[in-house]
Amino acid sequence: MKRRLARAAGGLLLLACQWAVAAPWTVAVVGLVDDARYHARQLEHAYPDHPAGRPDDAARVALLDSESELEAAGQRLQVKVFMASNATDLPRVMAELKAAKIQHVLLDLPDAELQQIASTAAVGPDAPILFNIGSPSDVLRGTACALAMLHTYPSRQMLSDALVQYLAARSWTQALVLYGQAPQDTLQLDAFVRSAKRYGLRIQKTAQFKVSGDPRERDLSNTRLLTNDKGFDVVVVLDSEGEFARTLPYTTQWPRPVVGSNGLTAMAWHPQWERNGGPQLSRRFFRYAHRPMAAQDWAAWIAVKSIVAVLTEQPKASVAEQLKRLRGGQVAVDGYKGPRLSFRSWDGQLRQPIFLGHADGVAGIAPFDGVLHPTEVLDTLGVDQKESTCKKQL
Repeated sequence: MKRRLARAAGGLLLLACQWAVAAPWTVAVVGLVDDARYHARQLEHAYPDHPAGRPDDAARVALLDSESELEAAGQRLQVKVFMASNATDLPRVMAELKAAKIQHVLLDLPDAELQQIASTAAVGPDAPILFNIGSPSDVLRGTACALAMLHTYPSRQMLSDALVQYLAARSWTQALVLYGQAPQDTLQLDAFVRSAKRYGLRIQKTAQFKVSGDPRERDLSNTRLLTNDKGFDVVVVLDSEGEFARTLPYTTQWPRPVVGSNGLTAMAWHPQWERNGGPQLSRRFFRYAHRPMAAQDWAAWIAVKSIVAVLTEQPKASVAEQLKRLRGGQVAVDGYKGPRLSFRSWDGQLRQPIFLGHADGVAGIAPFDGVLHPTEVLDTLGVDQKESTCKKQL
């Protein structure tokens, strides 16, 4: 009789424990099947700081890294992938997420599709928190910003500021800038010009290149001809497609370092980062995904870690309260880059150090010594609050 009572009590205790654990939250990772960034040929090229694979692997690694925290807080989390066949199929996928009441969404999408979602994103009791994990678009953090969208991938201006801070720190202050004909290249040039003005870098000359098989346009991709002037310390190449930039190191007319889209590149993550727990994170990811961790992977990983942080710190908070805490900078997350990281209230961007890396390692990490800010030195990277064109506030 006593044994039966003990078994019954044990069963009730187990049931009570099961009731105490919350229903699982779902983190959705949304992508496009026909996304050009993931075409097999594009992945084979392995251009610097381009995606190396789909980022859902990183989201799952973050979930594995957070098991003990979630268990201690009585929370459960799961990662699910939702793929739209193309841009026109994306509204169907977003409607599916809404019907399933999924409230944390990682968006791995090109700029145009992200802007489409941002234009309709709402804040409310049932509205999801959106995380941009792959686009550097400054417009998404400016005039096209959405209160419900947070950005774990660095902005184009942040990457440009980090690169120019490095050049200024090395006293490489005379630059030759080569840029391509893609719209993204012009946006990179605009960001670089702003950074140069901010940190006192002088652009000696800008020249546009073109990768073409037409013999009449051969001079537009001739690296020696494009770099024939002597009066510069460094060659800055801005090439979103990556093909021309790969040909530039060691082929300039004069012996000059190459930075930007090849040579030395500003990036959110480098698999050879050797401090702050970086090697352990890179090894865990490599064991899981069988490839090195890229910047887009880190952005997905830190997005899930941010969700875990707000869930474990305030287990009973609504999604609207979670967004308020995240966007208000009240939640700090360890990104394995040194300082704990938080989101900016004015544009939803995650503050973070930026690596200056090459094929074999990290040459520096911005912000650099001597760069000052009245409140937070990480805000020297990207658009500061007084400069922001995002006028929406919670």
